[in-house]
Amino acid sequence: MVVFTMARVSVLLVLCWTASFYFFEWLAWKPAPLVGQLLKSGAGFILFGGILYLWGRFARRKQMEAFQAILDALAAIAKGDFRVSIEVPREMNEGYMENLVQGINNMAADLDKMEILRQEFISNVSHEIQSPLTSIGGFARVLKDSELTPLQREHYLDIIEQESVRLSRLSDSMLKLASLDSDKHPFHPVPVRLDKQLQRVILAGEPQWSAKSLEVEAQMDPAESDADADLLDQVWINLLHNAVKFTPDGGSIQITLRRTGEEAVVTFKDTGTGIPNASLPHIFERFYKADPSRTRTGGGSGLGLSISRKIVEMHGGAIAAHNDSEEGAVFTVTLPLSRTPPGSLRPARPAESAQPAKPAAPRLEQACLIR
Repeated sequence: MVVFTMARVSVLLVLCWTASFYFFEWLAWKPAPLVGQLLKSGAGFILFGGILYLWGRFARRKQMEAFQAILDALAAIAKGDFRVSIEVPREMNEGYMENLVQGINNMAADLDKMEILRQEFISNVSHEIQSPLTSIGGFARVLKDSELTPLQREHYLDIIEQESVRLSRLSDSMLKLASLDSDKHPFHPVPVRLDKQLQRVILAGEPQWSAKSLEVEAQMDPAESDADADLLDQVWINLLHNAVKFTPDGGSIQITLRRTGEEAVVTFKDTGTGIPNASLPHIFERFYKADPSRTRTGGGSGLGLSISRKIVEMHGGAIAAHNDSEEGAVFTVTLPLSRTPPGSLRPARPAESAQPAKPAAPRLEQACLIR
């Protein structure tokens, strides 16, 4: 860029000297050779300076217009208008000016996306909160009717209780997600046996899947990962709850854990209706519901998968969803394996060694079918 600018200045200077030479030749004035040379050179420099002065005035005006456009854009951004785009003259859109304009335009575009997400978040939160509040308020007014039978009154009270629980769960989920986003949520990774943790979660969820007469098949390899057990429990509970909720009565759920290289791969597969293809790219977005009617009747808030993804990413893993080729949805969680070989002995903590042994919990075999 500097070499190109110097070349243009040199060409202009040569043209000015040439014009000065032919001007004095046209005058037919014959001074002494030295005087003539000095006059021709001086006139060339004067012409060169005049052209630079006029060009500078023009370029300065263009530069001021460009800086004014930048100032106007920054003022609009400061007022909350992020749909701005700076356009400067082509001859000025180079070097530092190009980087400055591109940086401001990129910042405005990112802020605009964040504003859209913020508005969508507020709208979704308002809708999710307003729905149970409307139900509670409506049924509370109905309860004022003195002619209601005890059975009707109990039915309406049950609905109010359900909506209150739903509202409480929504609040808890939002607080948990906000805590995870703040990067200040407690995170204490320790070696965790993933197969035993999954077995415990499956057994704890037996009342849910047995109530729908579901078959749960578990096939697990011994695997250990450095993880926060409490946070990871939330992931498995969310995925199991989703599988149970969207699997019809008498269906089946298959949970597998496989070691692949340096990673542990956990899959939850159900025999439900699957996820609409248009919803797959958005399934982990906050408040997104592939089937709003079903999630509403099931008490979902659309935050469970968002929380699961955040937790998995905190552990350095990944989570994905796709539809099975035959039926149902498949959720896959990939986590890095612990450097400690699974099953290796580790010294017990002093507090644990002093405690009496607890009764053995029900054991789920590595490969079994539960009815």
